[in-house]
Amino acid sequence: MTASDDIHDYHVHVYFDAASRDPARALREGVEERFEVRMGRWHEKNVGPHPRWSYQIAFEADLFAEIVPWLMLNRQGLTLLLHPNTGDDVPDHTDHAVWMGEVLDLDLHALP
Repeated sequence: MTASDDIHDYHVHVYFDAASRDPARALREGVEERFEVRMGRWHEKNVGPHPRWSYQIAFEADLFAEIVPWLMLNRQGLTLLLHPNTGDDVPDHTDHAVWMGEVLDLDLHALP
């Protein structure tokens, strides 16, 4: 079993499409204004295991209690996938993941 000490950091994948591009951009700007995070590239295509357009928010474990509640209340109807990074990608994206909004099917073959 993975202990919290095994978590290096966290990722949030924010999913959007052409109709939800503006709320996704507003959420991104809100996160950048409020938190010390590493923002991933804006992808208007499916990338890796992700079944929709997306971008990634990466943050350290000590920010979890501050950023996750903020995302819960400010996600503007977007689907978000929150997962730890332990170095074991498949369980991190499945067994250890938390969804906000719709649960999507990931392409797990795209993970190492």
